Amino acid sequence: MGFILVGLGVIAFALAPWIGGNYLVRFATSTCLFITMALSWNFIGGYARYPSFATAAFFGFGAYAGAIAQTRGLAMPGAWLFAGVLTAIFAAALGFVILRLRGHYFAVGSLAIVEILRLGASSWHGLTGGGSGLNVPILPGGPEFASRVFFYSMLALALFTFAAAIWVDRSSLGFGLRCIRQNESAASMLGIDVDRLKIIAFALSATFVGAGGAIYASWVSYIDPAESFQILLTIKVPVMVLLGGAGTLFGPLIGVLAFQILEERIWSNFLQIHSGVLGLVIVVLVFCLPGGLLAVPYRDMFRRLSFLRRKALP
Repeated sequence: MGFILVGLGVIAFALAPWIGGNYLVRFATSTCLFITMALSWNFIGGYARYPSFATAAFFGFGAYAGAIAQTRGLAMPGAWLFAGVLTAIFAAALGFVILRLRGHYFAVGSLAIVEILRLGASSWHGLTGGGSGLNVPILPGGPEFASRVFFYSMLALALFTFAAAIWVDRSSLGFGLRCIRQNESAASMLGIDVDRLKIIAFALSATFVGAGGAIYASWVSYIDPAESFQILLTIKVPVMVLLGGAGTLFGPLIGVLAFQILEERIWSNFLQIHSGVLGLVIVVLVFCLPGGLLAVPYRDMFRRLSFLRRKALP
């Protein structure tokens, strides 16, 4: 049933440029980007339960890698692929060090990476443009054509990420990560190479986020350190996963869609205080639904409602 709903959702998203205006296309494009990031974060934060706050670091790293590659003459698809691979290599090298930490030490360490990269991008004027940012070559063909290209590129990346998520969920990698989540020391004693699995999950997570950052840089045609390495982004993505259900295949999808719809509705109704209202609603939902929206027993709930309705009838 879940795969059928995903298939219907993909068809609906694919029709967005043809049935809606620019607003709907932008909303669908950003939703595909968040789906990519949420599924990617779930590899390390959901299955292994390592609370990573490095999403913004990989996103910004990929954005700059793709933008610099394009300014050096590499075509967009090649720049996006280059950014994903380079981000994976960076994450694997970083993982050898930072994944030795656990719990809140790992969380703080991963968050520090975001700030270190932001400061580096702000200071390296010759390569990144420093605080002034970096202009990315504009895709020819006009705004409408460009918006469709970037939307379908984001949709394709989200589908690739979901395919990787299916593989992780059903593979020995997913089994090993779940063992790490339950008890890392016991998993190591059973012969599971926990260090290798964590590095693979960390690098795999970074690959898609980095590619998404590169596509985003091409989409907006300009990046700067403050926009690329947002602390808010590195908090927003885990919240989306927790809202849907961490460590599950479909939880990140549900969480992103729920968060995006909530954010849009609250923005339109509480413009001046939308951030506070959204934060309050998310806190209440996560607190009341610790397993996420996916863990809600909908069938039992509907059966009880039907029973109460029949009982109330004369």
